[in-house]
Amino acid sequence: MFNKTSKPVRPQSDASRAPVKANTPPPLDMSTVNMKTPGAPAPAPAPAAPAVSRGAPSLLAAHLRIEGNINGTADLQVDGNVRGNVKVAHLIVGEAGNIEGDVEAETIEVRGRVVGSISGKAVKLYSSAYVEGDITHETLSIDIGAFFQGRCLQSRPAQPAPAPVVQTAPASYTSGDATAMNSYDFNALSDLK
Repeated sequence: MFNKTSKPVRPQSDASRAPVKANTPPPLDMSTVNMKTPGAPAPAPAPAAPAVSRGAPSLLAAHLRIEGNINGTADLQVDGNVRGNVKVAHLIVGEAGNIEGDVEAETIEVRGRVVGSISGKAVKLYSSAYVEGDITHETLSIDIGAFFQGRCLQSRPAQPAPAPVVQTAPASYTSGDATAMNSYDFNALSDLK
């Protein structure tokens, strides 16, 4: 079935390929070609890629201890001990994880121990979680068996402020005209009804 004497096939690298003939033009890079026809609308620009790729979460291993704050825009999984505040994009507190300080992230998953306030859009406490502190959230999920002592404070998504109402006096009103003043007062009262 298998032949142990055969050698594995290696893909050829660019350098080991046959040389290109001198009169052969290099391959065309289509991203630089202008395909616009006269009178045609300009093509829509391609969407910009995010500036920073978060990639895999950073891991704080079980036998590590951090004393101080942790801030960043990446994802973090804590399986060790942190004594300080943690502010990241996405936080996972593993079953062996222990945080003594305030926690803030977009999404938070707690399987271990957190003593301090938690603030996030989506917070999930698994059955092995132990939390002492207030939780500010948009959505909260607590599994059966999780320990939680504190207050749940539901935050609302940011809403745009309503436009201010501007009231102006009628153009016929002048400060010395008593009839216009009476007329203005009457109109103001009728507008309230």
